[in-house]
Amino acid sequence: MIQNIDYAAIAPPLILAVAAIGLLLADAFDAPRRVLSLLSGGSLGAALIAVIALASGDRRATFCLPDGLRDGGPRSCSYVADDFTLLFQGIVLGAAVIVVLLSLQEITDSRMPVGEYHFLLLAAVIGALALVAARDLVLLVVALETLSLPVFALAALRRYDGTASEAALKLFLVSVVSTAIMLFGVSLLYGATGAMHLDRIAPALSRLPSDLDPIAAVGSVLVLAGFAFKVAAVPFHFWAPDVYQGSPLPVAAFLSVVSKAAGFAGLAIVLALGLPAYGHVWGPAVAVLAALTMTVGNLAALRQRTAIRLLAWSSVAQSGYMLAPLAVGSNRLPEAVAATTAYVALYAVMNIGAFAVVIGFRRRGRVTERWDTLDDYRGLARRSPAVATALAFFLICLAGLPPGVMGLFAKVVVFRATVAGGVTWLAVIMAINTVIGLYYYLLWAVRLFTPSATDEHYDAAPGLGVRAAITAAAAGAVVLSVAPQIVLQTVTQAT
Repeated sequence: MIQNIDYAAIAPPLILAVAAIGLLLADAFDAPRRVLSLLSGGSLGAALIAVIALASGDRRATFCLPDGLRDGGPRSCSYVADDFTLLFQGIVLGAAVIVVLLSLQEITDSRMPVGEYHFLLLAAVIGALALVAARDLVLLVVALETLSLPVFALAALRRYDGTASEAALKLFLVSVVSTAIMLFGVSLLYGATGAMHLDRIAPALSRLPSDLDPIAAVGSVLVLAGFAFKVAAVPFHFWAPDVYQGSPLPVAAFLSVVSKAAGFAGLAIVLALGLPAYGHVWGPAVAVLAALTMTVGNLAALRQRTAIRLLAWSSVAQSGYMLAPLAVGSNRLPEAVAATTAYVALYAVMNIGAFAVVIGFRRRGRVTERWDTLDDYRGLARRSPAVATALAFFLICLAGLPPGVMGLFAKVVVFRATVAGGVTWLAVIMAINTVIGLYYYLLWAVRLFTPSATDEHYDAAPGLGVRAAITAAAAGAVVLSVAPQIVLQTVTQAT
């Protein structure tokens, strides 16, 4: 069986693959650091242009089974560049460009090999782009591992740092376990349905014999558990705080935004396209995961005294909000997927901006300390008004308060979808957790405008890459706060 390849459909990951190989070759010939960074950022920009070009044209698919199959099934495709895919690919690539900007100075400060760093980063982004376009279980698993494996090495690239090695080892062990669990679930689903493509699995599950029902139910739950590891959902979250703290900060930002966005896209694809018939099985499981994730994440964030660990636990809590709409099961599932997607898009802008400010602040702060405490941010508004205002705005967005209307809009969207799906008890827990989150976000924001107890000197000018990243994230947050309904309209059309 020969499959035709639509190279236009796979143009975004293909551009990055060519650039990654070229980057390795350039590094082998001792190309300057700036050239390698420019090649990395330029390739991401070119891939983003390819996504925009695909969005303005006809939707494409490739690696498809031929027509006229004996079983009368659909002409299933493994890679589909539809509106949903292009939306998430745009989110991933936009966030990855900001990560590259944040990495410019970090690579020098942490003495990381620049060629290896950018090659691994592009490889991880390729996995994310393939993951959001995957429409069969094999490609989903392969893309998920293509995303995960380079991140292990990225976390450990500070070779002289034992904390970074520990973070990479924890991430590796957790990822191996989650992959094994997911593969076992995939094997059960394949054994029950005899299909790998999601558009074939869904009808097969709807007419499954009763004796195979327990096998498919267990397979669905195991696949869900595998994705729960990737998005740091409780009780599969324990790797996230230590990995965020031990990794280079741009890598932590990548995990928090790019990896999480791709993970949620993959989860939504599997549940909505492949497993709607078993919504009564995975719906309650997602509801419990969402309630535990937002509650544990928020309560743990209350106790944090360092900026990076607070962002880590906050990221865990945010995963709970993203999971909540999917708890409706097969009831109003398209609306639930649209709500989760909208929250992921808005969260990406808010969180990448907060990480950008933290990275810039650490460069200016006391280099003798390993991590910045929240008290170190006292008086930042006097020393650097623009940076303090940007951080306060991102924190207010994450808290969901005006003028960061995009954060409030995101929470209203997921709350409305959860209530409409009949999971009222989860909506109540979400409302309580939103109030808890207000406390620690506002407590950090207030510190920015509180006089400092010391007179330490801080350089008020972060690096050019960090300033560009903060500016890009802030501009996006301001635009979305003015008209956040644009995101929901775009997402609703895409889903």
